[in-house]
Amino acid sequence: MLIKTLTIVAFLAIVISLGSALFHIVKHKEDSDSAKTAKALTMRIGLSLALFILLFIAYASGMIQPHGIAARIHANQNPPTATSTP
Repeated sequence: MLIKTLTIVAFLAIVISLGSALFHIVKHKEDSDSAKTAKALTMRIGLSLALFILLFIAYASGMIQPHGIAARIHANQNPPTATSTP
């Protein structure tokens, strides 16, 4: 549950940072605001990278498991085989 909460918070922070950058691009055309835009976009990239690393570590440690369509397709392609004894 903690991983899901952190993921949602990170997604919201990414969207807010992107919205902040959009606001500074559209509303303000000055040089000082271009620095604010760059800072907001840099923050978004950092948050996205941190989220990717968090999800990768959570998957590698078994804290999250795939359960979507791709997991079902993969499970159907590799059905368990019966072993026969000679």
